[in-house]
Amino acid sequence: MQWYECLTKEQVEQVHETSLQILERIGVDFCYPPALEVLARGGAKVQGERVFFSRRLVEEQVKKAPGQFTLYARNPAKNVTIGGDAIAFIPGYGAPFVTDLDRGRREGTLQDYENFVKLTGASPYQDICSGMVIEPNDVPHQIRHGRILYALMRFSDKPFMGSAMGAQGARDSIRMASLAFGGEAELAEKPRMISILGSLTPLKYDERMLGAIMEYARAGQPQLISSLTVAGATGPATMAGTLALQNAEVLAGIVLSQLVREGAPVIFAGSSTSAEMRTGALSIGSPEMAMNTAATAQMARYYHLPSRGGGALSDAKAPDAQAAYESMMSLLMAQVSGIHFVLHSAGILESYSCMSYEKFVIDDEMCGMVKRIKRGYAISEETLGLDVIREAGPGGHFLDKDHTLAHFRSEFYQPVLANRRNFDGWRARGSPLIVEAANKKYKEILAGYEAPTLPADTDKALRRFIEKMN
Repeated sequence: MQWYECLTKEQVEQVHETSLQILERIGVDFCYPPALEVLARGGAKVQGERVFFSRRLVEEQVKKAPGQFTLYARNPAKNVTIGGDAIAFIPGYGAPFVTDLDRGRREGTLQDYENFVKLTGASPYQDICSGMVIEPNDVPHQIRHGRILYALMRFSDKPFMGSAMGAQGARDSIRMASLAFGGEAELAEKPRMISILGSLTPLKYDERMLGAIMEYARAGQPQLISSLTVAGATGPATMAGTLALQNAEVLAGIVLSQLVREGAPVIFAGSSTSAEMRTGALSIGSPEMAMNTAATAQMARYYHLPSRGGGALSDAKAPDAQAAYESMMSLLMAQVSGIHFVLHSAGILESYSCMSYEKFVIDDEMCGMVKRIKRGYAISEETLGLDVIREAGPGGHFLDKDHTLAHFRSEFYQPVLANRRNFDGWRARGSPLIVEAANKKYKEILAGYEAPTLPADTDKALRRFIEKMN
């Protein structure tokens, strides 16, 4: 498939060259002594916490990361390829609040968390369970990541995201995954989880992110090395400048991961956008966010790495028309530009602050539409249909043709929520709005959900591990 590209080859080279100058002349602060030791041994220039990267160091290390890898699911039919021509959808991440039509906006709980894991497990379009789809505020923070990981493995058999809560959170994630999947050596050979670790923009990585980057890299577990630069606030007020800054920060994190373990799988993850300058707030439903998604995909291809960007992103406060048009803009841009890992693909509102039950199922339907668009046309003698066109002839129809019966189910996307009846049919059913249909649908999914069986010995081992965390 030919990807949409917003940058010329010359512009990609300019961004790359500017990023190298940032890394070599300005440097990046790494606030974690073990990371400084690894970088110094690897050939970086270290002055206090400031690290300077030569062109040679960056280009040599980035080449060591694989261009494609597989995340292995408990159910092998749900393994996920990251890279190549594949696209993976992952629901929202990091929201402290949840909302629905019945109870309104409130702090998230463990029950909400488990519900969203089940909705992800039931979805035909969400490929990976989000690690922090909502913040379960009723669970003590000391064991929160343990309860989350248990829920991910208990209620779904898809790949999942590990904790980003520093070195200890990463070690706990690796240990729990090892209990479920046969040990750390097997986990390194067949990774089951991925995590997102990011810079503290501009040009800084803190102890928590660096500790987790190093632990996951040592264990051979994939990770998104991410930058969220906010143009006009934490980055230049030009999208080109913001892209160069984002690019430098991501490259610096990738270099560290490869110095820890050569060939450690990474995703080149850009989520930069613009500030709403009237308020100073982060804006994720902006065209600038969509532009950065396309540019991130191009930069990742330049480095032969998988990419992350996009999602059903919105600054709206409810699953309304604003939420719909912003989300589809971002989702579709991710697909047409060649993004591989689409985080926040379902449910997110309020600039990452809130997860909506209704928006989750609405967005999930949009993900199905986007995947259908990605599948494109199958061109063959059979699908071109010359014989059936001849059979129908001028003024005929195709409703009763064998060719139609053979192809329409696989050719046409069939929505669950979208109302395609005529006006009278819609009014006869009470004139339901899509958000009302979504409210009904998510409840039906949860009521009928059957969690995949977790082996009793694995369940016991995971529970015992969490008890020891107290």
